[in-house]
Amino acid sequence: MQGTKFLKPDLKFARVLHALIHISFRGRVMSSAEIATMLSTNAVVVRRMLAGLREKGLIEATKGRTGGWRVVRPLESISVADVFEALDRPGLLKSSVPDAYPTCAVERAVNSTLTRIEADAAGQMLARYQALTLRDIARVATESEMQN
Repeated sequence: MQGTKFLKPDLKFARVLHALIHISFRGRVMSSAEIATMLSTNAVVVRRMLAGLREKGLIEATKGRTGGWRVVRPLESISVADVFEALDRPGLLKSSVPDAYPTCAVERAVNSTLTRIEADAAGQMLARYQALTLRDIARVATESEMQN
């Protein structure tokens, strides 16, 4: 569709989930460089991505030659919503309704309808994230690995 702007997907969320599970599986500190190699990105990007998780107490970082990142809570105690919130809700639907004609009853009706639908969709997504732990995802990965 000509003139339509599509949102660029935010890959940070999926990449951070990926990294957290790998770090936990390894059971040791992983450097930003190791994680960057695993994710095909840059160590600076990794440090930026993980900073919010450190602030929320999901991971910790140690400095120095043997430093790196370590998951500080068991995977079953970290919900996908915990990570989503720590990353400031990347890619969450933002209201797409214009407010060009606030006195127009049709625009108000359209906007209120779309806003309700978008809020409902976001609420459902957040509820599903809350119900899912990193252990649940790790279990799927482990089962898949055993089948190969």
